[in-house]
Amino acid sequence: MCGIVGYIGKNDALPVIINALKMLEYRGYDSAGVAVFDGKTIRIVKRKGKIRELEQELSSKALKGTVGIGHTRWATHGRPDDINAHPHRCGPIVLVHNGIVENYLELKEKLQRENGNSFCSETDTEVIACLISSKYRGNLVEAVLEAVKELKGSYALVVMSEKEPEKIVAYRKDSPLILGVGDGEYFVASDIPALLPYTNRVVALEDDECAVLKRDGYLLLKNGREFSKEPKVVHWSTAMADEAGYRHIMQKEIFEQPKAVADTLNAYYSAEGEFGLFEESFSQKLIEAERIRLVACGTSYYACMVSRYWFDRFSRLPVDVDIASEFRYRDLHIDKRDLCIFVSQSGETADTLAALRLCNSSGATTVGVCNVMESTIARESQAVVYTLAGPEIGVASTKAFTTQLAVLFLMAVYMGWIREHLSKDEVKSMCNPLVYIPGLMEEVLRLDGSLRDLARVYMKKEHFLYLGRYLNYPIALEGALKLKEISYIHAEGYAAGEMKHGPIALIDEQMPVVVVAPPDKVYEKIRSNIEEVKARSGIVIAFNPKFNTELEKICYHIF
Repeated sequence: MCGIVGYIGKNDALPVIINALKMLEYRGYDSAGVAVFDGKTIRIVKRKGKIRELEQELSSKALKGTVGIGHTRWATHGRPDDINAHPHRCGPIVLVHNGIVENYLELKEKLQRENGNSFCSETDTEVIACLISSKYRGNLVEAVLEAVKELKGSYALVVMSEKEPEKIVAYRKDSPLILGVGDGEYFVASDIPALLPYTNRVVALEDDECAVLKRDGYLLLKNGREFSKEPKVVHWSTAMADEAGYRHIMQKEIFEQPKAVADTLNAYYSAEGEFGLFEESFSQKLIEAERIRLVACGTSYYACMVSRYWFDRFSRLPVDVDIASEFRYRDLHIDKRDLCIFVSQSGETADTLAALRLCNSSGATTVGVCNVMESTIARESQAVVYTLAGPEIGVASTKAFTTQLAVLFLMAVYMGWIREHLSKDEVKSMCNPLVYIPGLMEEVLRLDGSLRDLARVYMKKEHFLYLGRYLNYPIALEGALKLKEISYIHAEGYAAGEMKHGPIALIDEQMPVVVVAPPDKVYEKIRSNIEEVKARSGIVIAFNPKFNTELEKICYHIF
C-alpha cells in the first residue's frame, strides 16, 4: 500500500515530507517522489528505489517552499521506474494517489479521444491527474469533486494546482487518509505515524469526504457540503515510532512485545476475574450469538486461526475463519445471530473492511480488533477492542500479532463465561496465569544471540519448511510468512500431519525444517513427524518450552 504525505504551513516543506515518508516505509515501496511549490512553479523530483536515492537526487537541487506533497509507491499499474513514480502532473494539476482505479483504461481512452491527452506513464494515477485537469476551471475543489464522480475503485488523492498553490485538496474513497492539525501548519498522510513528529491531533477522513488545507486552517466537505469534525488526540509519541537504540524498527518492535502484551492484558482483565472488553448492553448480543465468524488477512488471519481453537472450546459455538479477500466471494448466508470479528492492525485493511461492511449490511453483530484509534474498522464496527501495541512501523507484524492473540484469548474466555459454560473460578484459573506471559516472553528474547548465530548458519538456504499441530499449525504458517517477508527466502508452513501428503517428498539433507513442538496433547504426534523428517535426513530445528532430552537426540537444534 502506497504512502501519501502533504504539508502546508510556515516551515520548509521538503524536510517534513521526507521525514514523514520515512515513517511510512513500513508499508513497502519501490519508488518515491516529492512535489514542492517554490514560489513560481511546482517542482517534482521522483526516483525508483528507496528514499535514500531520492534524497541523493534532492541534494543537488534547491527545492524550497512551504507547500508540498510526497509519495512512496508500490507498483500496481506499470513497472517500478522513475516515470511511473508519483507525483504525477497534467497541466497545472499535480497529485499523489493510493489505491487502484478500475476504469482507468476507459477514462484514458476518453481523455485521448476528447481532449487529445498524451500520457507519459503506464499508471492509473496520471489518468486521474488528466481527468482533474480536464475539469479545472480555476477552482481546484470543484475540479476534484467533479472528477471523482467518474472514478471506479479505491483511492486516496492529495492534489495541488500550480494556479492555486496555497491549497491542498485531499479526497478519500476506500483508502486511508488522515489529517494532522498543528500550530499554524496542516498535514495529510496515509497513516498516523507519519504525523507523530509534528502533531498528535488528527482527523480521520471517511469515505467520500474531502479536505481542503490552507495556511489558516482546513475545511471538510461531503457531497459538496461543508461540515465539521473535531480533531482527536492520539496518545502515541514520536519515541514510540523510532529505533530507540535498536538496529532497526522491527528489532525494536520484537523487543517491545512483553510490554505491549502486558498493557493489553491489564487493560481488559483484572486478577479478580473481571473483564473490560465490552459494554454490558453489547454483551447481550454475544450471549445471543449462534455462530462466530473470524475474518482477517495475513498475520491477523493466522491470529484468528489460533483463536478458533479457543472459541471452539469456550463458546461452544460453530466457528468459521475466513481470509477477508475471499470472504465476500463466497455464497454466504450471514445471519443476524452471527458474531463477526474483524482483525486488523491498521484498521484500514481494504478486504477486511469490505467484509465488515457486508456483515453490517446483513444485520450481523460486528466487532473490530485493531491497533489504531479512529481507523475505519474501529469506527464502523458495532464494538471495538484495541490492541495496545503502540505504533507498529516494521514491515512485518510482530507485537500486533501477539497482542491480537491476547485479546482474542480473553474474548473467547469471556464468551464462555457470559454464556455460562465457564465458572468464575475456571475463568481465573485460565486467565490469572497470563500475568506471567510478559516475563516468559522476555526469557525467550534472551535467546536473541543464539538465534542470530543459527540464522548465519542457514542464511544461504533457499527453502524452509515450518511444521506445527493444533494451536501451533497457524504459528508455523506465521513463521514461514515472516521468513518470506523479511528474508525473501521461500518458506512453507504446514499442518504437520499433512506433511506425508506431498511435502515430505521435498525433504532431504539440504532442507531445514522448523518444528514447534510443545508438550501438549499432540506432542506424541509431532514427535512422530520429527522422526519422519529425520528419516529423510532433514535438518530439524525444534522449539519446545522446556528441556527435552528426547528431542535433543533427534534434532539438529532445539530451543
